Amino acid sequence: MKATIERATLLKSLSHVQSVVERRNTIPILSNVLIEAAADGTIRLMATDLDLQIVDSVQAQVEVAGATTISAHTLFDIARKLPEGSQVSLEAAEGKILIQAGRARFNLSTLPRDDFPVIAAGDLPTSFELPASTLIQIIDKTRFAISTEETRYYLNGIFFHVSEDPQPVLKAAATDGHRLARVTVPRPDGAEGMPDIIIPRKCIAELRKLLDEVDGSVEISLSASKIRFGIGNAILTSKLIDGTFPDYSRVIPTANDKLLKIDPRSFEEGVDRVATIATEKTRAVKMALDRDKITLSVTSPENGTAAEEVPGDYRSDTFEIGFNARYLLDILGQIDGDVVELHLADAAAPTLIRENDKSPALYVLMPMRV
Repeated sequence: MKATIERATLLKSLSHVQSVVERRNTIPILSNVLIEAAADGTIRLMATDLDLQIVDSVQAQVEVAGATTISAHTLFDIARKLPEGSQVSLEAAEGKILIQAGRARFNLSTLPRDDFPVIAAGDLPTSFELPASTLIQIIDKTRFAISTEETRYYLNGIFFHVSEDPQPVLKAAATDGHRLARVTVPRPDGAEGMPDIIIPRKCIAELRKLLDEVDGSVEISLSASKIRFGIGNAILTSKLIDGTFPDYSRVIPTANDKLLKIDPRSFEEGVDRVATIATEKTRAVKMALDRDKITLSVTSPENGTAAEEVPGDYRSDTFEIGFNARYLLDILGQIDGDVVELHLADAAAPTLIRENDKSPALYVLMPMRV
């Protein structure tokens, strides 16, 4: 294989693929990126961790077609440190690759391409397109609620499913048992009859990085066990989580009769300020609800107490409720409008949080005892 590629092109492509590669690997080939140069001037870079695979195609000058695999992180670090604007020459033969740019030369070991594992996507019967902006909205408004507990592996991703209520919609939900985030968007053409799927957290993170660089639509193809995203010149293929997501609709309260309307920014800043003295043990912030006045307070045995009043529109009975400050801040950070609605029932019942009843995003937060 012999090819020449611009440093900026190589670096951008490597930044897409190398983050899939785990830093510590017991299988040496999984530390490598596969480089395939085709006679038509296309270079494909591929990386995988056996659950997730990314392929990025770039244009280059290819003198001799061929393929090899090289340490992904080493190549990325080299590309990052090469002079800006330089042309990078890649020449692979007999278990070595020679990389040259300007006056720099690197002669590195390679592993044969035949050893490189490829995830076969198989048959992906459901396929549709989603605007990149819609996918960004879905991910950003739900992923903070993905569970990191490995024991409840079926919560380690975002759950996607379609339903008819009353219009055909696509719903995405994530929960860790303490909070729930759900986004509802109109069902795209071609998504009808799609299986319920759970997209793993790592795939979501890689997908979100790629979405920053595209404007148009993302092509999505899936089966019950795999999903493939076509994003610009990149193709991301991932296995799906093999598990059953709980029926989350049962925890969304429908009869919470106490309504608080409040400016999300002043609420967020107030919570953040009083939570300054909270410690790991006392992450709870207490809300005392009174007529058009909310008193936020934190009591920490080590540090003392903090309190702040924030104005809000509240006309129901006075009562107190506690929330995990960090969880509350995560949700408030996703509210774009000028008003956020908290639908409350009592100090022990889950609270529904949303901008309004037309908003695509909805959040449920479990209270804490304070």
